[in-house]
Amino acid sequence: MDRTGLIRVNNLKQAWRGWLVRSTHWIGLAAALGLSGTALAGDYEGSPQVAEFIAEMTRDHGFAGEQLVALFREAERKQAILDAISRPAEKVKPWKDYRPIFITDARISKGVDFWNQNAEALARAEQEYGVPAQVIVAIIGVETFYGGNTGSWRGLDALSTLCFDYPPRAQFFCQQLKELLLLSREEQVDPLTLKGSYAGAMGLPQFMPSSFRAYAVDFDGDNHINIWSNPVDAIGSVASYFKRHGWVAGDPVVSRAQVKGEQADSGLTVGLDPVKTVGELRALGWSSADVLRDDIPVTAFRFDGAEGEEYWMGLPNFYVITRYNRSSMYAMAVHQLSEALLAKRSGR
Repeated sequence: MDRTGLIRVNNLKQAWRGWLVRSTHWIGLAAALGLSGTALAGDYEGSPQVAEFIAEMTRDHGFAGEQLVALFREAERKQAILDAISRPAEKVKPWKDYRPIFITDARISKGVDFWNQNAEALARAEQEYGVPAQVIVAIIGVETFYGGNTGSWRGLDALSTLCFDYPPRAQFFCQQLKELLLLSREEQVDPLTLKGSYAGAMGLPQFMPSSFRAYAVDFDGDNHINIWSNPVDAIGSVASYFKRHGWVAGDPVVSRAQVKGEQADSGLTVGLDPVKTVGELRALGWSSADVLRDDIPVTAFRFDGAEGEEYWMGLPNFYVITRYNRSSMYAMAVHQLSEALLAKRSGR
């Protein structure tokens, strides 16, 4: 980059960090912000969508229009992201193939190391939020291998690409782009430095910007929330997310079931919402390996396991895990990894 370019980027960063936010009166897009066809250089030059987005952020959230114009000059449209998100969905793996991806000796050993290195923060999170340390560690282990793979895409590029160039989910990703800019202002960080997955998920726990603003916490008390490189904040933020979604301290996650009779499969849950109770499943031929109250709502599911069919009752805490990632196999992988971590660390 030449000297002029460096000065321009440095000025942008200084302006963003300063955040002297002022109101811009909406007099019409071109008049208020000076957005002509040449106002935006680069991939989004002349884009009416970007101009409208900037106008909305200035009008509704008090951003300075010239700061956003400068910022979006730096945004890059990433064809690789559009290619990735547009690929046909892979065939869903059966549990017998899915489980070995996440329940590995390497992931368990690395998880115990992460636990030992962050034992104080994990113990404090468990005490404050009621979420077991092993569950928090398992989430971070499944999401990013304990911070080893948090993503290298600039969030601004990823979310701009998906907001402005991916119509099927533009509404969702435009909202996430707004949330990214808001969290950048709130945390006083340069939005060009925030990196994550190609879909905009960030940091050790892979929070989308909206989840960051709703659930992330400053768990080390330094007045900044850093889930990218600060495991303490990441730990507290995962625990906060679970607590806010209804995690009940001390309650189990799943119970193995046995089934008999012709009506048993009619008890299987379509989707993830717990629409039947333990008592209703009993009436359909289900029995639990554990003593459970009849009024407990459950998600009933069947997996194709390595040794044949497995029937399970997912209890309310299981449902909480599915709020993090809407997949019963994901939730079970987190649960079983958490059990393996606890056993390994306890020497069992």
